[in-house]
Amino acid sequence: MSVSDLPVTLPDPLARRLAAALDVEGKIPRALEALGPLSDRDVAFVDGEPGRFAARLAELGARVRSVDWSDAGAHAQDGPWADALVSSWSAFRGVVAGDLADAARIVRPGGRLLVVHDYGRDDVSQLHAGERERPEYGLWSRRDGPFLANGFKVRVVHCWWTFDSVEAAQDFVGEAFGEAGRAVAAALKRPRLSYKVAIYHRTLGTAPGPG
Repeated sequence: MSVSDLPVTLPDPLARRLAAALDVEGKIPRALEALGPLSDRDVAFVDGEPGRFAARLAELGARVRSVDWSDAGAHAQDGPWADALVSSWSAFRGVVAGDLADAARIVRPGGRLLVVHDYGRDDVSQLHAGERERPEYGLWSRRDGPFLANGFKVRVVHCWWTFDSVEAAQDFVGEAFGEAGRAVAAALKRPRLSYKVAIYHRTLGTAPGPG
């Protein structure tokens, strides 16, 4: 299972069960296409091996090439080559010193940066109850936060984790997320969990401004 296919790291077969349940409606790739576009474009896919998420981008008509963000410079030797950079739940956070400069070495001027991360305020965020505070659930989406203060805007996509039955959903979250998962499972009345993702997006070559 590709790292960038899923928002959490799980062992098989749990990872495959989540992959089958995550955004079955295809809202995330459709939103990426609307914010891109990606169709008939050269796309740098950050930290992803060929997998389900990359396949969805290819289905849009994108020409996808994987980029290891820890070695971004190696992908820029021939100058900017991509029309867009897409990152899903990966090491690219757009907030670390040098990230935008590295993106500019890969993405042509006027190209798009599209960064998918969790947003919170949903059922899925309750699965992380008791963990340390997650910046994607608050700081990153604020106007004074590191994304919006650095030229990104944000689109929130309302998705689901959809299972075959309530019992299947309860079994999965209980097994995958321990005590917090069992608490969520006990309250489930439908075979799906609400899941919101934030797509932070900006055009390279534009000045930072308010989101």
